[in-house]
Amino acid sequence: MARKSNKAAKLDIRPYRQGDRDAVVALWEACELTRPWNDPDQDIALLSETSSAEILVGVVRKKIAATVMVGHDGHRGWIYYLAVDPASRARGTGAAIMRAAEAWLAERGLGKVMLMVRPGNLAVKRFYASLGYQADPCHLMRRWLDGREAPGIETDRDDGKLETTVTYLEMTERPPHPHLVPPLGMKLALLRARPPTVGFYRFLYNTVGGPWLWYERRALDDEALGRIITDDRVEIYVLYANGVPAGYAELDRRDPPDIELAYFGLIPDFIGKGLGRYLLTWAIDTAWSYEPERLWVNTNSLDHSTALALYQRCGFRPYRQEHRVIDDPRLIGLIPV
Repeated sequence: MARKSNKAAKLDIRPYRQGDRDAVVALWEACELTRPWNDPDQDIALLSETSSAEILVGVVRKKIAATVMVGHDGHRGWIYYLAVDPASRARGTGAAIMRAAEAWLAERGLGKVMLMVRPGNLAVKRFYASLGYQADPCHLMRRWLDGREAPGIETDRDDGKLETTVTYLEMTERPPHPHLVPPLGMKLALLRARPPTVGFYRFLYNTVGGPWLWYERRALDDEALGRIITDDRVEIYVLYANGVPAGYAELDRRDPPDIELAYFGLIPDFIGKGLGRYLLTWAIDTAWSYEPERLWVNTNSLDHSTALALYQRCGFRPYRQEHRVIDDPRLIGLIPV
C-alpha cells in the first residue's frame, strides 16, 4: 500500500484568467471577503480594463487556493482581496502570495504598498505585522459617489475609547429556508446546554467573542452571569464539529412575545468552513418553533466583517442604527491584550 506523503503541495502563482471567475468568487465568499455593497464581478471587470492592477491566483493541485488583488495609483501600491482557502492556511500560502504581489509592484517601480484592515480584525493585523507591515497614523475617509447610504464606520481614537455603529435587525415571520444541509467533511451535533456551567459559558463567550471584542458578559461576576444562563427561558445551543465545540447560539425568550438572538458566533478555528450559515439557520428555525411575534438581533461594526450581511441573507431586516462610544475593553482589563 502506498504511503501518503506529508509534504505540502506546491503552490503555483499566476495571473487571473477568464475561466477562473467562479473559483475565485467562491473563494472570496468562503473567506467572507464579499460585501453587499461590493460586486465582485464589477471589481474583476474593472481590473480587466487597466494595466495598473492585476489579480494573482495561487494554485494547488489544479485548485485555486489563494488570491490577491494588487494595483497602484502611480504613487503607491494597494492590496485587496487577499484570500487563502482554509485548507491551505498555516502553510505559508498567504505569505507566498503576498510576496508575489510585492514583487509585482517592485517590477513597476513602486516602493510603497498600502492595505486596509478593520480595527477589530486582530488576527489579520497580526498576520500582516508578521510580514513587516506597520500601522500608519492616518485616517481613511470615504464617500459613495452613486448616492447609496454608507455602511457604519468603525473609527480608531487615541483617548481609550472605541466608536462603533450598532445595527438592529428583525424578522416578523418565519423565513422560507430550504432544507438545512450540513457542510460536508465534518460530523456535526447541536446540543442544548441544560444549563451550562459558568466556566463553560465563559469559555464559549470569550473564545467566540474575543476577536470581536465582546465584553458585556465578561463584566458580570459569576453570580450575575449564572442567573442569566440558568434561566430556563435562556437557551444556549452549542455546535460541535468532530466532537469539538465550534460555536454557539443563545436565544433569549424572557421578553415575550419577542425572542432575541442574544449571541451567535463561531470559534475562530471554525470560521470559513461553511458553519456560520448552518448554525444561524438552525437557530432561526428553533426560535420560530416558539411562534414569536418577532425575532431580533443586533450586530456592530466591531463584529466579524460579514456578520451584518449574513444576518440579512438569512432573512433579517435592519430597522435601526445607533452610534456608540465605549471604553476599549482591552484597556480596562476586560479582554487580555
